[in-house]
Amino acid sequence: MNMQTNPEIGQYIQTGSILTNYHDIGSGEPVLLLHGSGPGVSAWANWRLSIQGLKDDFRLLAPDLAGFGYSRSPADIVYSRQLWLEQIVAFLDALDIAKVNVVGNSFGGSMALALAIHHPERVNKLILMGSVGVPFELTPGLDAVWGYTPSEDNMRAIMRIFAYDQKLVGDDLVRMRYEASKRAGVHEAYEAMFSAPRQRWVEAMAHSEAEIRGIGHKTLLVHGRDDKVIPLATSLTLQQWIDDSQLHIFGRCGHWTQIEHAAAFGQLVDNFLKGA
Repeated sequence: MNMQTNPEIGQYIQTGSILTNYHDIGSGEPVLLLHGSGPGVSAWANWRLSIQGLKDDFRLLAPDLAGFGYSRSPADIVYSRQLWLEQIVAFLDALDIAKVNVVGNSFGGSMALALAIHHPERVNKLILMGSVGVPFELTPGLDAVWGYTPSEDNMRAIMRIFAYDQKLVGDDLVRMRYEASKRAGVHEAYEAMFSAPRQRWVEAMAHSEAEIRGIGHKTLLVHGRDDKVIPLATSLTLQQWIDDSQLHIFGRCGHWTQIEHAAAFGQLVDNFLKGA
């Protein structure tokens, strides 16, 4: 299967023990796009609209992190924030990219923070959207997302939690994400990452207040006011802790800012990255 038959498959590059599937689209200043952790997610599913909107101005790099999408991992892999961070650094090294702007969505926001905290010299500007990364009480929405078991009905229910505008949750989207979530090995990896009790995974993806306060990068925070997965309070906390930060809140928006408000989100990112 190649990109002609499946747009979620881009190209492959070796990153340590993981063979990373990624998309490298556009030209200009490099921007690393880190996806969220929903069932059946891939970099392409997460970022396809953003890529279309930004590719004329930036070089967009969107990898599938280990256990997600079409990246290939060893059978005995143990998923952790450290593993994903090592994959991201190895990915940048393999592409010979010294410094990059980073956009992290949800789970990917915690990984963007990890890169900024532990490898600050690799990050230019930081964009966090509906980001994990500070302690919060597990929401019923996130518990349902991480507790997903494959069926079309369950996937429809998950998609409805993500979206404020329920018209976005069409049969084609549900079927596409359901089919992706039940591919061989995919659900097994998902269960291995986020088994119950799930509050511990919120804690595992959180960084300390001191670490976050130490971030010196210019940071844009974006959140949907009506997000049922990651509470708006997380971005309010991050805005307090990151000194050089600004926060943009979209009303009538759930956890899918980059899809529900694709054009406005793209413009916000474009302006922020091009600004002084």
